[in-house]
Amino acid sequence: MSTAGLIAATGKRKNAVARVQLKPGTGQILINDRPLETYFPREIHRIQVLQPFQVTSTTGKFNAAVNVQGGGEMGQAGAVRHGIAKALLQTNSALREPLRKEGLLTRDSRVKERKKYGQKGARRRFQYSKR
Repeated sequence: MSTAGLIAATGKRKNAVARVQLKPGTGQILINDRPLETYFPREIHRIQVLQPFQVTSTTGKFNAAVNVQGGGEMGQAGAVRHGIAKALLQTNSALREPLRKEGLLTRDSRVKERKKYGQKGARRRFQYSKR
């Protein structure tokens, strides 16, 4: 893969990190060297990944090679979406407004809260018996 016309960006969500490489092409999306349809078999995840292209009306104009690791399916789909949106912004700064309006440029900073000692989970306490 040549570096001419290659746009790179990083997207994050929960514990997932996606490194996106975008270049002009036919709309082919490879995630960890696998087609989008096989990497994300659930349609909701595929819709989420393709959202930045649909919002900016650039569907089929770019090929994306994505390397994603960490987290689960939902986190990875969110990370890929964030990375693609950031990469599209580098191609054309006029796309900032529609991407920002849909909230695609904002990093979703929500992560799982840690379990606390003396408790069953992050917030759940052990059952208390008065008698």
